[in-house]
Amino acid sequence: MGPVRLGMLLIVVALYSAWAGTSQEEDDDTERLPSKCEVCKLLSMELQEKLSRTGRSREVLELGQVLDTGKRKKHVPYSVSETRLEEALENLCERILDYSVHAERKGSLRYAKGQSQTMATLKGLVQKGVKVDLGIPLELWDEPSVEVTFLKKQCETMLEEYEDVVGDWYFHHQEQPLQRFLCEGHVLPAAETACLQETWTGKEKMTDGQEKKQGEEEEEGEEEEEEMTKTEGHSKHDPEDL
Repeated sequence: MGPVRLGMLLIVVALYSAWAGTSQEEDDDTERLPSKCEVCKLLSMELQEKLSRTGRSREVLELGQVLDTGKRKKHVPYSVSETRLEEALENLCERILDYSVHAERKGSLRYAKGQSQTMATLKGLVQKGVKVDLGIPLELWDEPSVEVTFLKKQCETMLEEYEDVVGDWYFHHQEQPLQRFLCEGHVLPAAETACLQETWTGKEKMTDGQEKKQGEEEEEGEEEEEEMTKTEGHSKHDPEDL
């Protein structure tokens, strides 16, 4: 095996490890499952985002029936109606399946919508003819991962358990962010709220010690790719050589 192919193989192995979380300290599946804090954080974000889409509606609902006594229907602004809340809660946790695991990011930021940097790199290698084996067929790479599926199930469980709390917030406490009212006020003990303070800035993408390592790997990959373009017969990769 030549030095070019060996270098590319090392890059693939490193990327696969980042995607699959195969480091020794993460061998236990429970180490990689979403925490209660992360579940509550995403649930709150999704519900507030859905409600924000309908908050400015000027629609007025007519509730009740006109009886023989002549009692009029009750007029309720849609923006403060129970109907609006019910529609926002419908299939709320299904939206969690739109998230991906961004293993290169820290803490709760590992869960975000869109394709992860690691997965994009792996797909790029496949397009260049490099054999990348993640243990699942290529067509299933974009399916929700075990982590995301677990996240969705925990979202449903939490929503069912704290449905009355969410209703109380909606009708009486919307001056507070839902995340603070629900997660800090009812779901989590004070010692387990750290993930709520994690915000995406785009500057610190990597987990501790990983940023430098991946930077070196990417630089090495660029050098190897440049060498391959100069080396006759190495523009494409034979999977058997890997």
